[in-house]
Amino acid sequence: MPFDIYDFSSFTEWIDTSLHAAMSPFWAVFTESVIIGVAFLGFYAVVGLLLVYAERKVCAFMQCRLGPNRVGPFGLLQTIADLLKLLFKELIHIKQADKILFNIAPFIVIIASFFALAAIPFAAGLHAIDMNIGIFYVMAVSSIGVVGILLAGWSSNSKYSLIGAMRSGAQIISYELSVGLSLIVIVVMAGTLQLSEIVELQRDGWFIFKGHVPAVIAFIVFLIASTAETNRGPFDLAEAESELTAGFHTEYSGIKFAFFFLAEFMNMFVVASIAATVFWGGWMPLHIGNWDGFNHVMDYIPPFVWYIGKTAVIVFIIMLFKWTFPRLRIDQLLNLEWKYLLPINLFNVLLMAFLVLMGWVF
Repeated sequence: MPFDIYDFSSFTEWIDTSLHAAMSPFWAVFTESVIIGVAFLGFYAVVGLLLVYAERKVCAFMQCRLGPNRVGPFGLLQTIADLLKLLFKELIHIKQADKILFNIAPFIVIIASFFALAAIPFAAGLHAIDMNIGIFYVMAVSSIGVVGILLAGWSSNSKYSLIGAMRSGAQIISYELSVGLSLIVIVVMAGTLQLSEIVELQRDGWFIFKGHVPAVIAFIVFLIASTAETNRGPFDLAEAESELTAGFHTEYSGIKFAFFFLAEFMNMFVVASIAATVFWGGWMPLHIGNWDGFNHVMDYIPPFVWYIGKTAVIVFIIMLFKWTFPRLRIDQLLNLEWKYLLPINLFNVLLMAFLVLMGWVF
């Protein structure tokens, strides 16, 4: 069974051709947009629920507990029960809050993660949009989320919310530098910003192996910085329960709180997907040199399985961060970025540029 049998390009082209043959160009594009939107909504909901369940199980594993095990088989329906509870909870209106901004903020946060998800290649020919500035686009749209967080904190008319939002803003803006620079290391090596091309360049070996020490350093820095950028522990100062109740979403309830909660998990999925795509080859199988037999066996595993498997491993690593390390103080958090990660990243970009210039990368 050849590897190309798993290419979705012919399937997506068939859908596009069929729709254009059956209706006008405008309605064909509109129908395609609706199909993609519904698919992403379903994917978003399923992945979000699974990540909440996985978080609880990983936390239980680290603390020698069982985790959810009552509602449904193995507790799988617990997250669905929690979702239904949030859907039916009363939406509390806050006195003297800026109602327009207060209501818009959760949608800005969740839309930002939708935008970022759109550019990720899930398999060969299976992505919503394949632009030639893919990495730049993901970095740009993922930055929109901090606007929603700042709006939520300011419009809530609560000191807890405002302090949490200011902490989150300082944290996200600081660590975006390290996330961007660690991705630039791979862009320098690949010579392109297009995510599908970056995946294709890893057909004969993942960049984590081909890029020598700079690629490994960039991957480690990306994991640390992206964990901080998604406000997850041990960098969850914006939601420090012992100090700020719940941080920037203290005054939110019901489905609006669920939007913030779900967006955090989907942002974790997005950064894990980017890491899997850029450093671990995305949907490309593991190939080792001239091991033709081993490589042929790896080609039998569908690309989507490779992508999901790699992303799941990185998600597990990010979850381990939260349940292993204690929460940092705000000065420790900013010192880590400005005194350590940023200088390391700047040197790493120069080192990778030197290796590429000398032709010393695989």
